[in-house]
Amino acid sequence: CSDCHGTHDILPPADRRSSLSRDNVVATCGKCHPGAHRRFAGYLTHATHHDRDKYPWLFYAFWGMTALLVGTLTFSLIHTLAWLWRLIRTRELWRHHRESCKDGKQVLRFSKFQRGMHLSMLLSFFTLALTGMALKFSFMPWAQGLGHLLGGSEGMGLLHRIGAVALLVIFAIHLWDLRRKKNAAGLGWFRFLTQPDSLLFNLNDIKEIFGSVKWFLGVGPRPHYGRFTYWEKFDYFAVFWGVFIIGSTGLILWFPEVFTYILPGAAINVATIIHSDEALLAVAFIFTIHFFNTHFRPDKFPMDPVIFTGRVCLEELKFDKPREYEALLGSGAIEGVLVEPINPKTERNFRIFGFVALAIGLTLIGLILYTMLFGYR
Repeated sequence: CSDCHGTHDILPPADRRSSLSRDNVVATCGKCHPGAHRRFAGYLTHATHHDRDKYPWLFYAFWGMTALLVGTLTFSLIHTLAWLWRLIRTRELWRHHRESCKDGKQVLRFSKFQRGMHLSMLLSFFTLALTGMALKFSFMPWAQGLGHLLGGSEGMGLLHRIGAVALLVIFAIHLWDLRRKKNAAGLGWFRFLTQPDSLLFNLNDIKEIFGSVKWFLGVGPRPHYGRFTYWEKFDYFAVFWGVFIIGSTGLILWFPEVFTYILPGAAINVATIIHSDEALLAVAFIFTIHFFNTHFRPDKFPMDPVIFTGRVCLEELKFDKPREYEALLGSGAIEGVLVEPINPKTERNFRIFGFVALAIGLTLIGLILYTMLFGYR
């Protein structure tokens, strides 16, 4: 409080002698924020998102993000539970390929570059999640203990920024790789992005969503999934959305003096709400829904190492992604992607790393749930 209000000379902002009067507020902000200016000083220090009449932008930003968080997780949870029920009811269909996958040929689905990108993104995301949630819930003992391990508020701030820069670099490399592949294919952006194996949504995904719902309800067959399913495309879209929303608001919070030359000071308040709530949504979705989709499904449990090894059993591919298998078979490319299983020791190391990551993610989710249930009393 004394940073802004002073100590023994506290006066109301209406008094010209006050450190927060119009004549002095910029200089007061400049003591902690070099480069502060009039628009930056428009930051709403004591604003609350509970007051719709006085702070409408904050009110609607908070409730909009809350609706997005609750809506996304609710829909995803219903989808997950319906999928789980159908997998339990049809376990005789996927148990067979799991048994036949102990030996035999495997298909190389992901290159070293793709696996390296995923690993780099995983490490940067975990850095952001741990430091971000420890800062968000800093009033909780578990967050304070985690913060102490991560170097206190200054150490966590540094780690958070390193993770952010790393994720932005990874995103830029991915865009560069997309451009490289487009040029190699000799296609325009529209044709390249609308190919059958594209990670963008298309009409076939709509059909597969309805087909999946019918399958979940037991009134239709399992859809003929291709290389990328609609839930994998949603995960991909979520990364684009998250990097844009969390990244842009994070940059505003990192360099508020610069961005408030363009935006009003109140934009810092709005950015704080959006950055915090979108990060919470990302952590909750990745460590629950994404973990189920990729690892905790009964037909994958306890872990699917394909993103680490790059390999998937041929029989599993036939069952899990039949349209991809048929495309490889029809084009004659199947022989070019058949490989031997990875070295058992290497796979074991990958699994150990994966289990550690899963344990950290689930522990963080448990702590967040505990905070939501009991931390605000």
